[in-house]
Amino acid sequence: MSLFAMGFLLSILQPSTGQFPRACANTASLLKKECCPPWPGDGSPCGELSSRGFCQNILLSQAPLGPQFPFSGVDDREDWPSVFYNRTCRCEGNFMGFNCGECKFGFSGPNCTERRLRTRRNIFQLTTREKDKFLAYLNLAKNTPTQDYVIATGTYAQMNNGSNPMFRNINVYDLFVWMHYYASRDTLLGGSSVWRDIDFAHEAPGFLPWHRVFLLLWEREIQKITGDENFTIPYWDWRDAEDCAVCTDEYMGGRHPSNPNLLSPASFFFSWQVICTRSEEYNSQQALCNATSEGPILRNPGNNDKSRTPRLPSSAEVEFCLSLTQYESGSMDKMANYSFRNTLEGFADPRTAISNISQSGLHNALHIYMNGSMSQVQGSANDPVFVLHHAFVD
Repeated sequence: MSLFAMGFLLSILQPSTGQFPRACANTASLLKKECCPPWPGDGSPCGELSSRGFCQNILLSQAPLGPQFPFSGVDDREDWPSVFYNRTCRCEGNFMGFNCGECKFGFSGPNCTERRLRTRRNIFQLTTREKDKFLAYLNLAKNTPTQDYVIATGTYAQMNNGSNPMFRNINVYDLFVWMHYYASRDTLLGGSSVWRDIDFAHEAPGFLPWHRVFLLLWEREIQKITGDENFTIPYWDWRDAEDCAVCTDEYMGGRHPSNPNLLSPASFFFSWQVICTRSEEYNSQQALCNATSEGPILRNPGNNDKSRTPRLPSSAEVEFCLSLTQYESGSMDKMANYSFRNTLEGFADPRTAISNISQSGLHNALHIYMNGSMSQVQGSANDPVFVLHHAFVD
C-alpha cells in the first residue's frame, strides 16, 4: 500500500476512533446531532477563534456498499458517526481530536508544528526499569477513569433517538477494550435476531489502518495520564518462538500453579477483571456490553487446537507475507487471495497467500495460540499481551 493510500485511510478513520466524547454524551448534543465542543484554550467550538478547526457537516463515503452486510439503517455503526452526530469538528493543519485540542500523531508543541519521532521497541530490549514502568503504566490505565470519553450502554434506538442518553464512565484501559468490542460486535436486529457476519475492524482492508489508529490513541491516552510524552507500546517479536516468551511473571503473567487457564497469583495482572466477553448474553438481551466485570483474564498458551494453529508463525512466513505486492485483492474480505492484508491478518496461508479459513496464520495464529481471552475477537484486548502483539503486527 502506498504511503498516500495509508494516509488517506488514516484520515477517514480518525473521526470514528474516539467513540463518545464526554462533552457530547448528553441530550442536547444528541438531539441537535452535533458534537463540536469548545477548545478550552479559547472557549470557542473546535478552537475556531484560534484557527484550530471549525464545526461542519460530516463527510460520508459515497463508495457502494459491499454484499457482506445486506441491511441498511439497522446498525449505529453504519456511516459512523451519522446516527449520533452529523456535525463534528473539522480540524485544520496538524490539530486533531474531538475539539481540535490535540496534535496529530507525530507532532507536538503549542501549535503542533514540532515533529516528534517516537520509536517502539522490542520488549526484551527494555531495561528492567523501562519494562517495570510499562507494566506500571498499564496498571495505572486500568485504574484511572478516562476524563474525555464515556461508553454507550445502549443503542441509539434504546436511547429513544437521543432523548434518553445511556452512557457510563470507564477506565482508560477498558475504554480501548470496549472500543475493540464495539467495532467487532454483532448487529442487533431486534427481538432475538442478530447478524453475526459483520466486523467493522477485521476481515477487510480497514483491518491494518483501524488497528494502527487504535494503538496510536492508546499510546496517546497513556501519555496523557502519566505525563510521559515519550511513552510508546513495546512489541513482542514472536517469529520462530517455541512458546509464549512474554508469559512469565516478570512480563505479562505466568501460568497459575493449579489452574492452567488462569494467570499466576504473582503476576501484575492476576487481579485484573475482563469486560465485554459475553457476546451471546448481550445478543439474547439485545444489549451492549456495559463494562461490568466478568471475571479474571483467561490464558492457556499452547494448549490450543493444533489442527487450526499447529505452531507460532515463522520468519519465513513473515518474509513471504512482506513480499506480496497487493495490499488488497478480489473480494477484499477473508476469502481474498494474494492479499497482503488477508495474509497478514491470518485468513490466507502464509506460504501461498491462498485463502484458507480453516487455518489461522500470522496475526490470527497468536490470538488462537493464547487460548483464552485473546482468542475471542470481541474481548481480545482484555489480555495485555494484545498490545504487544498488535504493536508487532503494526
